Amino acid sequence: MTLLLFIEQVLNGLQLGTMLFLMAAGLTLVFGIMHLINLAHGSLYMIGAYVAATVQQATGSFLLGLLAALPAAALVGMAMEAIALRRLYDRDHLDQVLATFGLILFFNELVKILWGPQAYFMAVPEMLSGSVEILPGAPYPAYRLAIVAAGIAAALFLYLLITRTRIGMLIRAGATNREMVNALGVNVDRLYMLVFGLGAALAGLAGVMAGPLLALEVGMGENILILAFVVIVIGGIGSVRGAFVAALLVGIADTFGRVLLPGALSEMTIYILMAAILVWRPQGLFPAHA
Repeated sequence: MTLLLFIEQVLNGLQLGTMLFLMAAGLTLVFGIMHLINLAHGSLYMIGAYVAATVQQATGSFLLGLLAALPAAALVGMAMEAIALRRLYDRDHLDQVLATFGLILFFNELVKILWGPQAYFMAVPEMLSGSVEILPGAPYPAYRLAIVAAGIAAALFLYLLITRTRIGMLIRAGATNREMVNALGVNVDRLYMLVFGLGAALAGLAGVMAGPLLALEVGMGENILILAFVVIVIGGIGSVRGAFVAALLVGIADTFGRVLLPGALSEMTIYILMAAILVWRPQGLFPAHA
């Protein structure tokens, strides 16, 4: 493998990894803080992508599509939490899996009703449609670099939110002892709704950023949801820092596995990685709410 090809594959891995982080960050917040398994998280990714595509087609602006998709995904997520998921916090995980699987079916049918069964497509924003020459003779798509930048910015935002703000302190306290936080006068239900909305917005952002690279279709969130669960298991449930590190590891491992390994073995790379890490650290890389 030449140096230029190696650098290109590293960047491809980082791009996939930051995309996975946007999905996994919201998922690990919800799982780590609310102890809720939300299989419908991928539906929020799908909704973000469809809303952005619709607005972009109507206005010709990717930025307007992005600005519409984030609050749309957040509002849908908060409505989902208030109407359906709030009743599942004290239930066992099997009930949560069954209920949120039902939500997947509901959102898939809703998307079919609103947008139809045909695939949608998003255009790469014009200002990011070119390439950036990383090294002489090694151009790389500017849009993929923008995805990496968006993922890093989201990681920095979450780090500062959770470690440097009052709401972050409440999120960490609520994850540790919900009853005590409630006794101190904090509306835990409202806090949980805001956390869920934040996770939904991140999933919507992932859908928007993936839109120009993929065909938008019903059920598009299911495949990336599986990878997001792999990320949070490797990183440590409830750890945003772990999700970021694990997402980069998974992205790079999957990219190089597809280049270097033959056939079905390339599809198994991330699962072999997960097994190896769990043998070494059964709780994940960073088993903490940080």
